Amino acid sequence: MELLFLGILILLMAGALASGFPVAFALPGSAILTIGLAAICGSIFAGESHAFFAHDGPLQWLSAGVTNFRGVYWETERDTLIAIPLFVFMGIMLQRSKIAEDLLVSMAQLFGPIRGGLGISVVFVGALLAATTGILGATVVAMGLISLPAMLRNNYSQSLATGTICASGTLGQIIPPSIVLIILADQLASAADQAGATRKAEFKEATGSFTMPSEFDIVSTSAGDMFLGAFLPGLVLVGLYMLYILVFAFLKPSSAPAVPYDGEYDRRFALRVLLALVPPLALIFLVLGSIIAGIATVNQAGAIGAAGAMVMAGYRLHEGKKGAFYPALLCVAALVAVFFLISNFNLNIKSVNTQRDAIGVGLALLAVAGLMGGLVWSGWRTFKTDNTLVGVMVETAKTTSLVFIILLGAAMLTAAFRAFGGEEIVKDFLGSLPGGFWAQFIVVMAVIFLLGFFLDFIEIAVVVVPIVAPILLADPTANITAVWLGVMIGVNIQTSFLTPPFGFALFYLRGVAPSYVKTIEIYRGVVVFIILQLIGLGIVGSFPALVNYLPNRASLTSETAPPPLNPKLQICIEEYLLPQILEGESALLAEVEKVRSVDLSALPKKVQGTVNKALDNAAATPDRIRAMAAANEKQAAAEEAYKPLHYKVRLLQRDIRRLEVQIKTNSTILNRLKRDAETNAVAIADLEEKLLTAEEEKAILESEIPETWDAEHKAFVVVQKEATKVVAQYRRGVDEAYKPLPELIMTFQSGEALAALRGEVEKLRDLIAKGATKEDSETFKEVERQFNDIAQSSNIRTAISKARRDATGKKPKPEKAMANIEKALKLVEDESTWRIAATTSVMPALQAYEAAIKDTIGLRQQQRMPHDLAVHVAGCKSEHRDISLYF
Repeated sequence: MELLFLGILILLMAGALASGFPVAFALPGSAILTIGLAAICGSIFAGESHAFFAHDGPLQWLSAGVTNFRGVYWETERDTLIAIPLFVFMGIMLQRSKIAEDLLVSMAQLFGPIRGGLGISVVFVGALLAATTGILGATVVAMGLISLPAMLRNNYSQSLATGTICASGTLGQIIPPSIVLIILADQLASAADQAGATRKAEFKEATGSFTMPSEFDIVSTSAGDMFLGAFLPGLVLVGLYMLYILVFAFLKPSSAPAVPYDGEYDRRFALRVLLALVPPLALIFLVLGSIIAGIATVNQAGAIGAAGAMVMAGYRLHEGKKGAFYPALLCVAALVAVFFLISNFNLNIKSVNTQRDAIGVGLALLAVAGLMGGLVWSGWRTFKTDNTLVGVMVETAKTTSLVFIILLGAAMLTAAFRAFGGEEIVKDFLGSLPGGFWAQFIVVMAVIFLLGFFLDFIEIAVVVVPIVAPILLADPTANITAVWLGVMIGVNIQTSFLTPPFGFALFYLRGVAPSYVKTIEIYRGVVVFIILQLIGLGIVGSFPALVNYLPNRASLTSETAPPPLNPKLQICIEEYLLPQILEGESALLAEVEKVRSVDLSALPKKVQGTVNKALDNAAATPDRIRAMAAANEKQAAAEEAYKPLHYKVRLLQRDIRRLEVQIKTNSTILNRLKRDAETNAVAIADLEEKLLTAEEEKAILESEIPETWDAEHKAFVVVQKEATKVVAQYRRGVDEAYKPLPELIMTFQSGEALAALRGEVEKLRDLIAKGATKEDSETFKEVERQFNDIAQSSNIRTAISKARRDATGKKPKPEKAMANIEKALKLVEDESTWRIAATTSVMPALQAYEAAIKDTIGLRQQQRMPHDLAVHVAGCKSEHRDISLYF
């Protein structure tokens, strides 16, 4: 029965959308009606309202929908969607300020003299507008009104001209900042959490372990990661479009002729091009550059973009009038001043200590006041000029409301879909496909592409993605990242704007194209660009680094980059580092011998043992690396023979688990029905037959598991554990080879400071001799605190602390207090003596040795990776790694 109601849910939704019913109400309405109908039918025919739900009941699923509603608005962690109104405001403001028209005219004059130049100028402007406005309709309409007549007037092919304009207008959906990417980031963040829980459950099922290594976690995403990940794929599409136009113009010169510029390419022309080109490029740099550099979050970058768009509109709407650029110049001057002051003054108000700092803060406040003045001035101009600001605010509110209401409705629909077991059905269908993950992925991409013929991008993003993304992300075979999946879906969704009959770009262009341009020509023109988009999709899918590299690099080279000790980085770090260690083996051993030749007699026996143990571990490192290589080769050979069997058996076991769930569910329903056996006799017989069939299928699947499975699996696990053990030995060895060195050097350097505190301890001894009281407790504590800055002095602090308690406690024990303070004095004397001696006899050699191995053996103990290594790791982690044999 669950399937029946699932079908009703889908038919209701499809019917409502097909009839033109608003999407915002079609999605939640379908969910509420279907859940209500299932509850009523369950109460009438089965005696229980939850009888026809896969699990739980109507109240739980309706409340789940409400919980999803609250998640969109009230969860503070989900602040991704805040960026939507900011970027919408930026786009609409730039569109109203006629920046697009200036760009189109200037670029057409610049590129026109080459074959296909007008088409290339349209693609170029489309890419620029995509990175600034991102408003599909505005971009297509502007290019349709300005560029299309010029292209047709100069004998451009109608199909090429219309296809180029439509395709270029859709670039804003993939080139950041993009509303599509923000919505996908929000959906995929939730999907990654679900997939992570699924993967942990599968790991526990396969290994029996309750904790999964962190390197097997799902790599989630954010709006910033999506922006960075989509940047290169967007440029790939731009390159494909331009290449196609150039080839077309070369093969058919008469259909894409050169268009000479009537004017002169002089200084005035160059100035006009710069005025049209530089402001949008500067805004792109500020918005995307601030995200890439880690200076701003996506929300903050959205605020920067909105403010920048208002400044640009302020001078553009005032063009030709006196002082048109004054607000913009004021803002630029204020920003330059702020950057200068940040570089040359301490602007942290809490740490202002000098008059120079106070002057810097005062100047910074003036610069910020100038920036605010420029923004207010620009805002006033946009408000007074044709009421532009009000119109932009109204359109922003409408667009943002539309997006959020659809998101809320989709949350309700997804809850209903899961209520009737739809998610399990999709999961079972995808899992039953031959070919593993890639077959599943291709099917999902094909479905999204076909849905694009009929549905809007938001509907696809918020309805389909929450269902299929957790399934694809949880698969350990491909081990894809959420940002890669999101960009692939984003590129695919982009085709929905071009695919007939409901492609929005087609409607927008049809509305402004001359009447003699036939609709069939527009359709014919976009076909090639749809194919180019699919080729781009294939390129991005084949080279994951196009998506993953920039987010990885931004993360690993930022101020908040994870340290080299992070488990998720170890494989890539070792890939880069181990060959270097082996190559420098002789130099490493020479450095070890230099330290061994140093006289360590001045050090205590325990410290000598620490140094010698560190040197032994360092000398053993090359041999441990060779042991790792041998173990990895052995594991690789075992994987080649074992992997087909593992894949086959895991698929069988998955199907067996699915049947066990069905058997358990049907058994529960059967027990309910047997409460009224006479009334439910037909249903009972039907369920008993289903149970028998499921038990038979389960037995058949179990018989298909090869008899050698247990033995071969155990043998492979042994090889796997041996490789893991050798790797752990290497990592523990390099940690023990380096970790004591900085601590020892700090200990040596503290000798003089430790000796200087002898007098303070002697004062405490005198205080005890005179008869310390409870009021003297703070004096003891002050001395204890002075030892906090002395390395390896915890034993001295402990002795002083015991003396304090004995001397100032409720029952004073002056003898024990004196004994403890004498012990502390002796420790100070002994420790300071050998530390000072080691400063000259041992420390120079140890410092030279530490510096020599710091970036190799000692890398795991550093706070940050060297830049070259971070760049390598970013590239290494950009490729997807199969981890299925650990599950």
